[in-house]
Amino acid sequence: MPHSSVLFRRLPALALSTALAGAVAVPLVAFPAAAQDAAPAPVQAPAQSPLVPAPGASQNYAPPSFAALARSQVDTVVNISTTQGGPAGAGPEARPDVPPGSPLEEFFREFRNRQRGGGGGGGGGDGGPPSGPHGMALGSGFIIDPSGLVVTNHHVVAEAAEISVTLHDGTKLAAKLVGSDAPTDLALLKVESSKPLTAARWGDSDAVQVGDWVVAIGNPFGLGGSVTAGILSARARDIQQGPYDDYLQTDASINRGNSGGPLYSTDGGVIGINTAIYSPTGGSVGIGFAIPSSIAKPVIDQLKDGGKVRRGWLGVQVQRVTPDIAESLGMADTNGALVTSVAPDGPAAAAGIRQGDVITRFGDKPVEQMRQLPRVVASAAIGSTVPLGIVRGGSPNSVPVTVGELRNEPQQLALAGSSGPPRSAQPDGGRTVLGLKLAPLTPGLRETFSIAADVEGLVVTEVGDNSPASERGLDLGDVIVEAGQEPVNSPADLDARIDQARSQGRKTLLMLVSRGGDLRYVPLPLEEKKG
Repeated sequence: MPHSSVLFRRLPALALSTALAGAVAVPLVAFPAAAQDAAPAPVQAPAQSPLVPAPGASQNYAPPSFAALARSQVDTVVNISTTQGGPAGAGPEARPDVPPGSPLEEFFREFRNRQRGGGGGGGGGDGGPPSGPHGMALGSGFIIDPSGLVVTNHHVVAEAAEISVTLHDGTKLAAKLVGSDAPTDLALLKVESSKPLTAARWGDSDAVQVGDWVVAIGNPFGLGGSVTAGILSARARDIQQGPYDDYLQTDASINRGNSGGPLYSTDGGVIGINTAIYSPTGGSVGIGFAIPSSIAKPVIDQLKDGGKVRRGWLGVQVQRVTPDIAESLGMADTNGALVTSVAPDGPAAAAGIRQGDVITRFGDKPVEQMRQLPRVVASAAIGSTVPLGIVRGGSPNSVPVTVGELRNEPQQLALAGSSGPPRSAQPDGGRTVLGLKLAPLTPGLRETFSIAADVEGLVVTEVGDNSPASERGLDLGDVIVEAGQEPVNSPADLDARIDQARSQGRKTLLMLVSRGGDLRYVPLPLEEKKG
């Protein structure tokens, strides 16, 4: 894969039937010798306590060694292996991607034999694919209760036919899935042990600061009990893996097989669950992501109590407030979440929330960015009444809303296919406005673009090349439902909205666009009025 292609990857469990990422050759660099006549540098006494923090800074500075932490926590970390239904891969792609004759070739051959219980020969001992009917995958986890409760990632155990947990002392135990939550990528397992197990404790991810030292322990590439250290590089990362993304970023080395393993603060508390990496090759490049304990612990508690997660629900779809959208709405800043649609039977509709409202606060929590809203609503108590801060028509307001329960129903997606109509489908009577050719909806246009009967507005029949509309992603078959937060059903309606926006000194006109039944707001720059 080219190095310019950098992807977010949820750390896959180490699949023994798939190729490992290729090794990267690093050239040795010889540094020039110092000049012969350079004066020797004076010997200086070592500075004392170089890592003592400044007054008021975090006390989580680097200890002389992480050995004590590793020694106290390594027994809490487990290796997780799963067998999944279906035949294991066969053929060359099932072998590790190691050059023939490499010293690693023998290592991986013996490693795979040990994982299959094949010893030194037989059972695919030649380094070929697993000989059994099931593929095997490896990940990490950690014990949170001496009775045998184990936390890991959902994607480590998803679709597993059998799950095994191997303790640090080599004891292998069968595991049962207590519950799993795909949106946060968390899962809870239960093992039965004849002796109490060593459990980790939750730490406070909100108390750890960027720059603090962190330690990861896990099972990278099947090498259980591996300890790595780094710092907390950033907080609140949204890597587009789900609606509740709020990842911690670390440069502690994590790789395939680290999935589900713990990330510790230096006081020994679990502040995160290692989940994803940012990498061009699939290997560690020093950018890893962990689910913070502030999100993980409440989810795990619910899985422990009932095997599933219940989340709060408002019944709105929202989008980000961009500077253009803020300008078109007369807002001074881009804080908040813009409501694009309201479920008719949802709590928001019952509270009087409307399409085009901007939600700026949920209870006592400000909503500065759109992606914060799903998280705070999901964590709210179902049935509780919460004041919702909104901006409507440029004026702030507060509306009480009773939080409902999110229904576990798959979202309906309507994606444009590649075999749609041509880039231009201009019927008679169409007009060009703001770089778009628009026409009133007719039965023929509804059929051509598969537009639902309950959608009303102006349909886009052509998009000008290099126009602002094209740059903002508008396409054939989109329907302009509103302009300036008022319905439009004819070109005259749109002209009136444009004139109104110009008279108010607006530089953009806010369009509500329907595509495949999904609604979103698009701000379009207003052209200078000619004449």
